[in-house]
Order: sequence, then C-alpha cells, then structure tokens
Amino acid sequence: MAKKTINDFNQMVDNGEKIVYLTAYDYLTAKMEEKAGVDMILVGDSLGMVSLGYDTTFPVTMDDMIRHCSAVRRGAPNTFIVGDMPYMSYQTSNEQAIANAGRFIKEAGADCIKLEGGGPMIAERIKAIQQAGILVMGHIGLTPQLMGQIGGYRAQGRSSAAAMKIVNEAKAVEAAGAFSILVEGIPTAVGKAITERAGIPILGIGAGSYTHGQLLIYADMVGLYDNFTPKFVKKYANVGEVLTKAFKEYTEEVRKGQFPVDSEHTYGMNETEVKEFLALLDK
Repeated sequence: MAKKTINDFNQMVDNGEKIVYLTAYDYLTAKMEEKAGVDMILVGDSLGMVSLGYDTTFPVTMDDMIRHCSAVRRGAPNTFIVGDMPYMSYQTSNEQAIANAGRFIKEAGADCIKLEGGGPMIAERIKAIQQAGILVMGHIGLTPQLMGQIGGYRAQGRSSAAAMKIVNEAKAVEAAGAFSILVEGIPTAVGKAITERAGIPILGIGAGSYTHGQLLIYADMVGLYDNFTPKFVKKYANVGEVLTKAFKEYTEEVRKGQFPVDSEHTYGMNETEVKEFLALLDK
C-alpha cells in the first residue's frame, strides 16, 4: 500500500471518497491499523489520557509525542502520520512552533502536524509553520487544550452565533495555509456548512456525516478506554472486556498451579543430558 499524500486526499475529496482517520499511540496498534487500510493516523495528545493515565492532555510533553509518534511510524511505515502539537509547544512564538513542528518531521517521521484553535494567534502560527515547509492540519470546535475557555469537554457551536464563530475560524485556518481541518464536537449542520464552504479536506470527530472523512480515538471505538465515552463514539468491539477476562484466567491458573504445563509450555531436554546435569549437581 502506497502512503497517501496531500494530492491523494484532495483527489479523494474531488471523487467523493471518504477519508478514514484513526488515532494510534504505539507500534502494534499502528501496525494493525495499516493492515486495515486506514488513510491517516493521528498520534494525538489524547495519549496523555489513553496511554499515560493523566486526567487531561495538558501534561503531555514534546518528548512524549516524539517517542510515541516514532513508534507509530515504525508500525505504519506506509500510512500518512499526523503529529499532534501538545499544550504549550506552539503558543509562545512562531519560532517555538516551527522548531517543535520540525521535530515531528525530523525525529519522528511524521508527515504533518496538527494544532488546536482558530483565532488570530493560531492563524499566525499555522502560516509560519506552513511557510517553513511543514504541512499543517487545523483543529477547531471542541478543542481540549482550550477547555478552560470553552467551559469544559462539551459540544461547541450549538447557538447560531457560536456556530458562525466556528465557520469563520475554519475560513481563517484555511486562509492561513492549513491543508486540512479537523472539526470536533459540533452539530451536524455546522459540520455541513464548514465542509460545503471549504477548499480543503474537512475531517470530523463528532461533527456529523457531511465532512470529507471521519476520525475516532481507537481506544474508544474498541472499548479499551472506559473512563468515559463521548456521544459520537461507536464501539466496534469490547477489547477491554476480552483482555480483562484473559488476565483473570491467567491469574487464576497461575495461583492454582495450572499454568505452565511442563509438557506444553516449557522447553524439553534430552534424557541423557538431564542425567548428566543431575550428576553434575551432585558433585
């Protein structure tokens, strides 16, 4: 499978083909997603909650992101990889934003970066990173790094004024040079309006069916992360239940002496060698 490029994604939009987008944070998951044929993988700062056990994404560092992004690249060498800029990795200055975006490309092998927000400062960062030769994906709507300003992890754009604000942010992010925009946690009507007015691929997570593609956090859709489940998630499996059952069975068998069974799970030794070994022990 050849890795898709910006040209492929634009062509998919022109042809009415949906773009399939999933998160991954480790080698094995990325490997399976590539086998499944996903178009894009996001190494999201959601790894802070899903992989590192934080309550929010705020503690995630650039080093965390580079390490996980590198693992994902090794697992999915032929898939388009998006590196998520963590909190305070781009807000301070254009220079900081360019340097950290460059780390994703140079150290982790990512194909592009994603950052959150749609205001003038973010538009300036997008323009600077793009002018440095790095592909940028925008992210508007429900933006977890701005939870304090948007009032928590809740749907956005549910009033006419709030909806227009997000539509205008999409225009600003596109004008700044983003090659694509992720829109999260907004009503279907708002997702549809943004998509119809955009000249770039619009990807949705909880933004309705009209966007050019869909993203889900893999741990949500396979039932691994059970702290909470957003309304927009469809569970395609309950891997968490399967794993818990397997761990319980293993625990019980070890405690009862039922595992391992020497004839099945351990290495054999020639009888002559066993006798010689025992004789050596007795000396």
